[in-house]
Amino acid sequence: MSQFHPLTVTDIHHTIRDAVVLTLEPENPDAFDFTQGQYLTFKQDFNGTELRRNYSICAGLDDGKLQVGIKRVDGGAFSTFANTELKVGDRLHAMPPQGKFFTAIEPDIGKNYLGFAGGSGITPVLSILKTVLMREPQSTFTLVYANRAVNTIMFREELEDLKNHFMGRLTVIHMLESGQDIDLFTGRVDQDKCTQLFKHWIDIKSIDTAFICGPEPMMLAISDALKIHGLEPDQIKFELFSESQQGQLAKKEMAKRSEGQAGTEVTFIMEGAQRSFTMQKGQSVLEAALENNLDAPFACKAGVCSTCICKVVEGDVEMLSNHALEDYEVERGMALSCQSYPLTDKLVIDYDTH
Repeated sequence: MSQFHPLTVTDIHHTIRDAVVLTLEPENPDAFDFTQGQYLTFKQDFNGTELRRNYSICAGLDDGKLQVGIKRVDGGAFSTFANTELKVGDRLHAMPPQGKFFTAIEPDIGKNYLGFAGGSGITPVLSILKTVLMREPQSTFTLVYANRAVNTIMFREELEDLKNHFMGRLTVIHMLESGQDIDLFTGRVDQDKCTQLFKHWIDIKSIDTAFICGPEPMMLAISDALKIHGLEPDQIKFELFSESQQGQLAKKEMAKRSEGQAGTEVTFIMEGAQRSFTMQKGQSVLEAALENNLDAPFACKAGVCSTCICKVVEGDVEMLSNHALEDYEVERGMALSCQSYPLTDKLVIDYDTH
């Protein structure tokens, strides 16, 4: 069920010292038709341990190629491998594109978009930005891009080229921790900074959709500021790829609560077949599936990517963290299996319906 496809690395470009853009050629191109803002889940074996990591597509729909941006993270096995060892001609394996960090393109309608990106959070926003500018000729895009310093700005030259090409339709505001001439553009992006931006530079009342991708504290502050200044929750889209501290604490609390409880009888429906067994105490639905050799889909295991989505057909679960499902999906019984813990003695989980 977790189907991975081979892709050949055809180009490696260092956009900054510790970040690469990989151009990939899929063996099965049809499987990798993507929507702007989506990501790929890669798997790679490191000393006998399989790691899965998500990286956003940075290409626009009209670029004619499949590209992802990968910034090196201290201690990150996959990101270090991609930045230091990967070579042109090497093969990687990835799931087809996934994610819902986008809105529908409407070529005949003029809209005003606002994007906030922090560091490598620019990758999906760049895909959206390029696609919007090409396919919605009446739309505008304002990007607020936060980085430590000028030399850490991914895609700086490409953004300048896009700004010059789409004159009057693309505005780029760089926020740096230091070194800016204007105080407003110096420091971290928080609620106060957003209030100043909305007062002097951005007409928030004209914005149709805002996209946010970056560190969780920054994203939450921006989201709150947007709501305070009049945007509705459904106008705000955000992408998160790391587990929150809140989610980690919730898992510890769930483990304590499970002490002394009986196991849960669970039935999994996967690719038309059923399999039943008893879950161990304190296990998530995904952990139970994997421990019993079921090929359940997963990637981040942090409730942020929606790869492990399933439907709770019978019984009830508590979802500790959810940064991927909309309210209406949860109401329909959809759940993220990596974050779902049983509340009943019996569960029926369907991976085929979503």
